[in-house]
Amino acid sequence: MLDDTDRKIIQATQSGLPLTPQPYHLIADQLGITAEEVMRRLSAMQNSGIIRRIGAVPNHYKLGYRFNGMTVWNIPDEFIDELGQQVGQLDFVSHCYRRPRHLPAWPYNLFAMVHGKTQQEAEQQIQQISELLGGYNLGCDVLYSTKILKKTGFRTGKPPVTD
Repeated sequence: MLDDTDRKIIQATQSGLPLTPQPYHLIADQLGITAEEVMRRLSAMQNSGIIRRIGAVPNHYKLGYRFNGMTVWNIPDEFIDELGQQVGQLDFVSHCYRRPRHLPAWPYNLFAMVHGKTQQEAEQQIQQISELLGGYNLGCDVLYSTKILKKTGFRTGKPPVTD
């Protein structure tokens, strides 16, 4: 259950962490608590599932990556956890996750985002994933992004209902 301090931390970080060498210290100063308390509370919220992850959200286009493709793969369900871990470990995959199939139109259950400065680079990355998956790859496709959608962090609203 969130208390007032947790809500204040979420409000202070929902648009991103301050771009400073010690962002947790700046948030702590604003809230009148220690940086250690900010980090402890964020960790507790992450461990409880209130916060899914804390990480950088780069603008790939500004970094020169013009070919950003969400690859989608049809993998036998009994192998998806193991293979998904392997795909997610590739240094060019920014995120990788399992999603439900929507048969018959959408047989894909493994998604992996790749980023290339050229289309050839992105296609080479996709080929590497295909080779890693080998015979477990029952089909794939790639959906290239054409623009950046607004990315936002966690938003507070009504507090969660708890018993």
